[in-house]
Amino acid sequence: MFTGLVAALGRIEAVDRSQEGVRLTVAANGLLVEVGEGDSIAVNGVCLTAVQVGDGTFAADVMNETLARSSLRDVGVGSRVNLELPLRATDRLGGHIVQGHVDGVGRIQAVAEDGFARRVTIATPADVLRYVVVKGSIAVDGVSLTVAEIDDRSFTVSLIPETLQRTNLGTAEPGTTVNLEADVLAKYVEKLLP
Repeated sequence: MFTGLVAALGRIEAVDRSQEGVRLTVAANGLLVEVGEGDSIAVNGVCLTAVQVGDGTFAADVMNETLARSSLRDVGVGSRVNLELPLRATDRLGGHIVQGHVDGVGRIQAVAEDGFARRVTIATPADVLRYVVVKGSIAVDGVSLTVAEIDDRSFTVSLIPETLQRTNLGTAEPGTTVNLEADVLAKYVEKLLP
């Protein structure tokens, strides 16, 4: 489980593709002090398992199912990715509950400056948008954000300077694909209602 508070920006160092899936090698530097082989780490909001760790990098295998459901299929060498280590029982829950299980991929439609903030509108599949509410939480590329607006095809978030500086959303532009994870509470409520 994660909180959607990005710990570091990583960089894709290698992408090894095969029919079985992809092995990503990610430069993460100082973040890896706490990471060992077999540990979970969220990469753009996707929970992956470190299979090799050393020299400031870690490698993780991404199965075809994950490639089909996430924007990790589009990353290449040099891509900047958001990284977060799992929540410990003693940590503060500063964002919201994020599982690292991507619900779908959205596409950035518009980016507009709004004072010191930046408003980002994301076209969203209907099966994900059904769980999005104004002032509710959503993870975009693993970043816990508050929904500012919603319409029948998209939602808008407003990013503060700290988020713009510390995450890959600071360089996102129209056409960029992003991973989306709706608030798990909405999914449980839907499942429980007759």
